[in-house]
Amino acid sequence: MNLRENWRVVLLVVFTLASAALLFGPYVAAQATGGDAKPVNLDYGLQLSGGTQIRAPLVGMTAESVEFTQNTSIPEKRRAIASDLGLEPSQVRLSAARRAQGQQAQSGGTIEVFSRNVTQVEFATTLQNNGFDVSQDRIRDGVTAQTRETVVNVLSDKINEGGITGGNVKTAAAGNEYFIVVEVPNAGEQDVRDLISGTGRVQIVARYPVQENGTTVYRETPLLNNSDFTDIGAAQQADPQSGINQPHVPVAIRQDGSAERYSQQLQQFGFTREGIGSCPPNADRNPDNASGYCLYTVQNDRVVYAASMGQQLAQSMENGDFAQSPSFVMTTTNISESQQLAVNLRAGSIPTELNFTAGTTYTLLPSVAERFKLFSLIAGLVAYLAVSAVVFLRYGSPRVAVPMLATAAGEVFLLLGFASAIGLALDLSHIAGFIAVIGTGVDDLIIIADEILQEGKVATGKVFQSRFKKAFWVIGAAAATTILAMSPLTVLSLGDLTGFAIVTIVGVLLGVLVTRPAYGDILRNLMLSEEERDRYTEQ
Repeated sequence: MNLRENWRVVLLVVFTLASAALLFGPYVAAQATGGDAKPVNLDYGLQLSGGTQIRAPLVGMTAESVEFTQNTSIPEKRRAIASDLGLEPSQVRLSAARRAQGQQAQSGGTIEVFSRNVTQVEFATTLQNNGFDVSQDRIRDGVTAQTRETVVNVLSDKINEGGITGGNVKTAAAGNEYFIVVEVPNAGEQDVRDLISGTGRVQIVARYPVQENGTTVYRETPLLNNSDFTDIGAAQQADPQSGINQPHVPVAIRQDGSAERYSQQLQQFGFTREGIGSCPPNADRNPDNASGYCLYTVQNDRVVYAASMGQQLAQSMENGDFAQSPSFVMTTTNISESQQLAVNLRAGSIPTELNFTAGTTYTLLPSVAERFKLFSLIAGLVAYLAVSAVVFLRYGSPRVAVPMLATAAGEVFLLLGFASAIGLALDLSHIAGFIAVIGTGVDDLIIIADEILQEGKVATGKVFQSRFKKAFWVIGAAAATTILAMSPLTVLSLGDLTGFAIVTIVGVLLGVLVTRPAYGDILRNLMLSEEERDRYTEQ
């Protein structure tokens, strides 16, 4: 066989070998090194492996069409609104619309508040008191698309950082209400709630005494948050040999001014002098129990540990060494909190939390998912065998039917390699896409075979090429139509239809670009005599 003339067949072989390497390579490598890996390198979603799906709206309200003037100071207004509502500034977000040059005001902005304890009336009143002409009818429950996108990205990172494969986070709409949908395979409901609950906000908060009118009062000042940390290590157990007697997470502070500012504030508040070792055991944030100088590790607004300033760390801050190498450990009371702390530090925080009480939870047992997996395999085999029977009945010639069916099977194998390459978690919608690809693929191969065989004997290579080009124009137009029809489903939030559309589009592209041209070369070699093949090659 002339490789130059049959390069499409060679391309199909290369793609097939690449898919085989993606699907079975990790297992072969693991067996060679004594490691552990799955026999087939495929991830399965909730429907084929079991797990939990949580669907819940985000806590928050949004004031729309808010007018911002050139004199509006967003940071100052944010703090003022938060203070009036009794919230943290992080629970308020102001977004001004872009203002054209020369405009004094722009009315397309939004203001969001993220709290369960604020009513629409209180929100509207607070905005009016702060200079915004916003009535209650311009306030709606829910958050903006920008906030939803932030939540989806951060929760996706948290699932990945949690070591879970096949997890998925997306948005879904029901009328005017939007939900965050979290799907985590092989995980129970409580595990998923623990992973995604809260905002994931981590802070280092200093609590210290000050004198006011001859009376000692205690103040709290947030010093660091998620964005100030870098070089975040894995959660570790207590290591008494290193002097660390609690589970902890090694971290470093960014050297962009954060480390120096942190050191200066602790010196200013007295932590590096009289505050050394002064935080009492089991300290909390209760004002009645306040005493000493404490550094709180706060996760999701809950103190997970209260630490004293150590002598060695205080000395390094005083002489400036800490700002040059700002590394330390964040301590917790147990390893579970340390693991959650590490995940939150790496993934970051979200502006608001999910409202689980207004959402729904769906859990699928692994035993049920295994049956789905088995039935999916049976459905695929039945579809393939049914198509095989029809092809053999139509042509009655193994020379035509066997390459056709082998090419269709190869197309599915390439799709599996694609799923392995991108880490696609297969669900029932994807299986439906695979079955659809089998049908459309064989349909196109039948068009090629019919066009070539039904118009009489293929006497020369020139005749074959003419008929093949005619058939290929037909299947190319059909492929373009399929891709255009399926494209909207890939971008709209339509649940399982998205997975079906993605698999179908990729299958069509692989067919048009790889498998169907290769089938044409195979059919040419089978139909033409050796003399005609040689003549075709010379041309």
